[in-house]
Amino acid sequence: MKNFSFIIPLLGIGLLFSSCSKKSNDEKPPNIIFILADDMGYGDLKAFYSDSKIQTPHLDQLAMEGMIFTDAHTTSAVCTPSRYALLTGRYNWRTSLKKGVLTGESKALIPKERTIVASLLKSRGYQTAFIGKWHLGWDWALKVDSISQIGSGESVNYELVDFSKPIQNGPNTLGFEYSYALPASLDMAPYVYVENGKVTQEPDRVTIDEGEYSWWRKGPTSPDFIHEEVTPNFFTRAIQYIENQSNEEKPFFLYLALPSPHTPILPAEAWQGKSGLLPYADFVMMIDDYIGQVNQALKAAGIEENTLLIFSSDNGCAPAAGFTKLVEMGHFPSAHFRGHKADIYEGGHRVPFIAKWPSKIMAGSSRDETISLIDFFATAAEIANYSIPDHEGEDSYSLFPLFNSENQPKGFREATVFHSVDGSFAIRKGDWKLILAKGSGGWSFPRPGDPAEANLPEVQLYNLATDPGESKNLEAEEKDKVLELKQTLIRYIQEGRSTPGIPQSNDPFEGVWKQVWFMNEN
Repeated sequence: MKNFSFIIPLLGIGLLFSSCSKKSNDEKPPNIIFILADDMGYGDLKAFYSDSKIQTPHLDQLAMEGMIFTDAHTTSAVCTPSRYALLTGRYNWRTSLKKGVLTGESKALIPKERTIVASLLKSRGYQTAFIGKWHLGWDWALKVDSISQIGSGESVNYELVDFSKPIQNGPNTLGFEYSYALPASLDMAPYVYVENGKVTQEPDRVTIDEGEYSWWRKGPTSPDFIHEEVTPNFFTRAIQYIENQSNEEKPFFLYLALPSPHTPILPAEAWQGKSGLLPYADFVMMIDDYIGQVNQALKAAGIEENTLLIFSSDNGCAPAAGFTKLVEMGHFPSAHFRGHKADIYEGGHRVPFIAKWPSKIMAGSSRDETISLIDFFATAAEIANYSIPDHEGEDSYSLFPLFNSENQPKGFREATVFHSVDGSFAIRKGDWKLILAKGSGGWSFPRPGDPAEANLPEVQLYNLATDPGESKNLEAEEKDKVLELKQTLIRYIQEGRSTPGIPQSNDPFEGVWKQVWFMNEN
């Protein structure tokens, strides 16, 4: 692999870190690393589901060295919206993206004025870096002046893209000093690397793969872009970034957003067949090994003690991984939960979540509070001593109090909201989960529009304490609970936030207002 340099401009040190040079390493604010897998299921890791058939020794070790959250969730059951919420601390359905995901050609979803975790930490003296799958849109330079005709989150035809010119409104605009990015999923064109806003090499060919698990869509591809090497490339660069930053005075934030084990499922030759299952399981094992290398790099660099390392996934395992076949082989990617990626059921949005921070988190500990990836924003803010204004992180609660396994914080959060690929809502409060849909809202049975939905109730209510598999709908017996949860969700939508503070607006509001009307009518 060729050598590369990280372009990281010097920052003025903020008040919080004005005396960093006089502090010991233990007194420095922690380095923060967030590794986000793509389409990895809750049941894929033995640390969360002991009956998993996939060997994940390094993630199991990470869990033993840190804390696992057994009731962690994404805000959405698909990629783009979950990643938006992770970085902004704001529910994805408050944006123009009311359902589905963006593509590699989509315009920027996050406006440059919005604070995200990177810009927050940068303002507090952190070096910030993004490596991996972006999938939040950015503004390509076009060969023709038609950009004004394309709305936020909409797509351009890549034949109109001028790959020789810098992109706008990408990771660097939002606070990442260094970025090395894949535009979207590894199966979405164009297939190029974009480093600090510039395509590393312009496309010179069109590629496509139509294998059962290795498929990707037809699209322009750069000469330095080899699908099989993308995941290893991202890990290699992330490890080099850690090594480069380990001796710096200032702390760093690294967001490593993997494009895997999402399709195309491309385990390296050394891992093919290792699991005895399907290529997906081989791919998970390969990723696990790289996670071990990241963990080892922290130890070798002498910064493990004061580094917060978080690992999670952006949603559940996808059908394209061979979900049904895996179940037939005795491996359950969603563990004992119902559904998978795209669904409003638990299998769509309940994910593994591990946090390791040796100086603050007791090894081998666990928490059972309901948390969300959306909470990363407020967690970073508390760590960096950043006061969140009312118009930022509207739905984010800090996990910092939970890192002390002996701490029993009261009222951590009132309720948590989830979203499916078709825009269906669910809200969880305590053990109760209300689904504003007749079926899965996604890709499992009964799918939206399936004739089987016709005679089903308009909503679903489950008690996850007694029925984690969401098999018995209690909406008819628990009308008061249905009403209570509806009213809570309506309030969250109307107030533009679910945390205490001055009400904010959704943008645009119309798409969610229709859902509010539906809830009031039913």
